[in-house]
Amino acid sequence: MNQTAEKPSPDDALVLRTDADGVCVLTLNRGAQRNCLSIGLMSALSDALSDVATDKSVRVVVIAANGPAFSSGHDLKELTSHRADADKGRAFFSQTMKACSALMQQIVNLPKPVIARVHGIATAAGCQLVASCDLAIAADGAKFATPGVNIGLFCSTPMVALSRNVTRKHAMEMLLTGEMISAARAAEMGLINQVVAAEALDATVHDLAVKIATKSALTVKIGKEAFYAQLEKPLGEAYDYASEVMVTNMLARDAEEGIGAFIEKRHPHWEDR
Repeated sequence: MNQTAEKPSPDDALVLRTDADGVCVLTLNRGAQRNCLSIGLMSALSDALSDVATDKSVRVVVIAANGPAFSSGHDLKELTSHRADADKGRAFFSQTMKACSALMQQIVNLPKPVIARVHGIATAAGCQLVASCDLAIAADGAKFATPGVNIGLFCSTPMVALSRNVTRKHAMEMLLTGEMISAARAAEMGLINQVVAAEALDATVHDLAVKIATKSALTVKIGKEAFYAQLEKPLGEAYDYASEVMVTNMLARDAEEGIGAFIEKRHPHWEDR
């Protein structure tokens, strides 16, 4: 992406990919750095998501992480190193924030559901990553925070995703205190879907992903896109938009097959069209 991006060897990729049962697992692989979102890591994850977007064999994406943390947020050492630039880092800071914002929107706009598999901490932009995913399952020891206020850097971009997942009061509490919250509290607030024992995390995420992967990929794509689009509209416009989406969906082959299978009490055969 630029001269500061890591250039890992094939055996030390920043993002690892595995595929099985229609589920693609993308694993952040900067464990020693707590998977902080450097320019290199964000670029690698973005590239992987671009590949997945057009891969018809993939029906669900899981974002996981190696090491002790899911993600500690932006790479503060990388950002700080650019304070010596002629512009005191402004161009690099801008590049980093734009790359991060684009990555989060890429997840939302991906035509396939994305599940966050969370262990350890997910803080600042790492918490933003969790909030940007469609679903999130966390180990009971996971913790979440938007702690920028503690270091003089308010979590303004994480705020965008956070405030679209939890209530305003809960979002402001996290943003203004910067304190860690437990996985159980995150579930109560709606930041994540479910909390499970650490030893059950992989199985729970896999079962959820496979369950979704059995659905019509076309129907899921239509539904995900419509879900986020209607959220930004006034109530009347949202209903008008959703009604048109349903009409279009009804005309799809998979809707005809699915309804027919339901009436005939048989399993549907999806063609994703």
